[in-house]
Amino acid sequence: MMNETVKRYERIVMNIGELIEISGYRNDYLAGKLGLTTVNFSAKKNRKTFTLEEIKKLAAIIDNEDVQDYLMAAEMDEREDDATITHEELFKRMGWK
Repeated sequence: MMNETVKRYERIVMNIGELIEISGYRNDYLAGKLGLTTVNFSAKKNRKTFTLEEIKKLAAIIDNEDVQDYLMAAEMDEREDDATITHEELFKRMGWK
């Protein structure tokens, strides 16, 4: 459970620039919300050096369906090689009909 939480956080941090672009918010708007200059915001975005508090604020602001879809797709890509079973196999293993 903890490992998944860390992976989700890492996914957000590592993709924050892309998430911002997908969200549709402008850098100057987000910079203002964080109390940063646009230049400082852009540098932090490019270097991925936002603090935990900044990431939390950004996530709350940019959260929308497009961002959620992007994160879901990224998680699915990471799990592409995970072992899976068919519905039939699941039903058989569980003793269901």
